[in-house]
Amino acid sequence: MTSRPPERAAGNLRVTVTDARGVRLRGPDVAGLGAWLNRAAPKQARGVVSLAVVSDTVMRGLNRKYRGVNRPTDVLSFPAEARVRRAGGRTALGDLAIARGVARRQARALGHSVRTEIRVLALHGLLHLLGYDHEVDRGQMARLERRLLLRAGLDAGVIHRHGPRAEHQ
Repeated sequence: MTSRPPERAAGNLRVTVTDARGVRLRGPDVAGLGAWLNRAAPKQARGVVSLAVVSDTVMRGLNRKYRGVNRPTDVLSFPAEARVRRAGGRTALGDLAIARGVARRQARALGHSVRTEIRVLALHGLLHLLGYDHEVDRGQMARLERRLLLRAGLDAGVIHRHGPRAEHQ
């Protein structure tokens, strides 16, 4: 989604956080997001992740195009294809898109900050990039997500809100 330099952190992930046009985002809702995701991620998470925080309109278009659902969702994951997994000598894990408006509404409904909601969604999306699928895995992704979020000091994640087979917002 972007060619901007990624946020650097001590772990195994390199995360770039941008808007839909690929412009690096700044501000309280995304400050330190790449470094946080790097710390919160499971040990097997290695490589480059591009994360775009987009409008609900953009997310609606992505959701319609890739999932056939004509409404915005909270987070979409686009794993890198095996044949293009190398980016600048590092493995490209893929791209994430988070809908800012949906994240705001969910944060308000759940009584926490937009910053927290974006972090929960980013970790959920990263787990999908790593191959986890809560719709078919008999709770493996849900258990891992919950453990990682609790370790990172956050409450229950996306799967616990909607159930393992439920579609996101």
